[in-house]
Amino acid sequence: MPSPEGWSRCYKRGTRLVVGNALAARLFYSLRRNKVPVFFETGLAELIMENGAVVGAVVQGPSGRRTIRARRGVVLATGGIAHNRELRARLFPEAARPHSLAPEGNTGDGARIAEQVGAVVDEGHDSAALWMPTSILKHPDGSTSRWPHIILDRAKPGLLAVNKAGKRFVNEANSYHDFVMGMLESNKTVPTVPAYLICDASFMKDYGVGLVFPGARALRQMVKAGYAIEAKTLDELAQKIGVDATGLAFGRGSTVVNRFNGDASNKPNPCLRPVGPGPFYAVAVWPADLASSGGLRGDTNGHVLNEEGRPIPGLYACGNDMTSIFRGTYPGPGTTLGPAIVFGWRIARFLAAHEPVQ
Repeated sequence: MPSPEGWSRCYKRGTRLVVGNALAARLFYSLRRNKVPVFFETGLAELIMENGAVVGAVVQGPSGRRTIRARRGVVLATGGIAHNRELRARLFPEAARPHSLAPEGNTGDGARIAEQVGAVVDEGHDSAALWMPTSILKHPDGSTSRWPHIILDRAKPGLLAVNKAGKRFVNEANSYHDFVMGMLESNKTVPTVPAYLICDASFMKDYGVGLVFPGARALRQMVKAGYAIEAKTLDELAQKIGVDATGLAFGRGSTVVNRFNGDASNKPNPCLRPVGPGPFYAVAVWPADLASSGGLRGDTNGHVLNEEGRPIPGLYACGNDMTSIFRGTYPGPGTTLGPAIVFGWRIARFLAAHEPVQ
């Protein structure tokens, strides 16, 4: 085994896994330990139906098409709607369709192909997706970087989010999903996509915004790239971003979550402080889906249902492929991971206890 000094020469990235990476690695380790074959860069191409039941799947990978027969059933867990243009156009508000934080390989294959065998895609009730306000950096080569504004900047004291009317449309310290829900609701009457996060120079130094990290690192670079808009006064800033600078009012720091994500050293309210003096900065944020809430209708054992509400024999779904049990709301972190693990477990238990479909 190489010494710690040689690790960086052996691996392209760090090997210490934490948070979500650790969870995914532990699940993958369980597959490897149980000798479950895993095919990379392989997508679903077709479901095989015989006598009204799903009995296998055709997948497409680097070596071509491969037919896999299933003794007990096929479980869809392909990542949800994600980058599927037709499903996005059908289920998402128009203003939320352009940007997604899902991996590029997630193209909605599970839902799209399941519909071909009689499955029903549910719209997700309150919202077809879980949202994240996201800033976009355009690179000279035409590529883009997306920064999800989770908790590191929006809740800190001295930042405002405004629409084209220069009005605050949401409590900036709310959860990322609720922030975008406020953005989409405001957009029905006032242009709010993109919205703008506005702060002063001291905020940039203390907390940063998006790709401008605390200490105002890379600020000049981000201004030059057009990611951050700079102005000496708020009136000048409003003119540059095309909004009305009047009518701003505060209402933040009213919940435990607001105050937790703020700055405890800022008294008396961890989410509020005066804005100014300049220069001032604005960063545009757009709605981007981090996961879909709309998906295939299913029952408590993960069966995929048809239009009559009956299970399609041999077809199951979990993760983002199944419509969210939270009906388009976002109670907190784990809203997607928790049900994915639970329903994966329930499907496995159900299949293990029943006769094969063929």
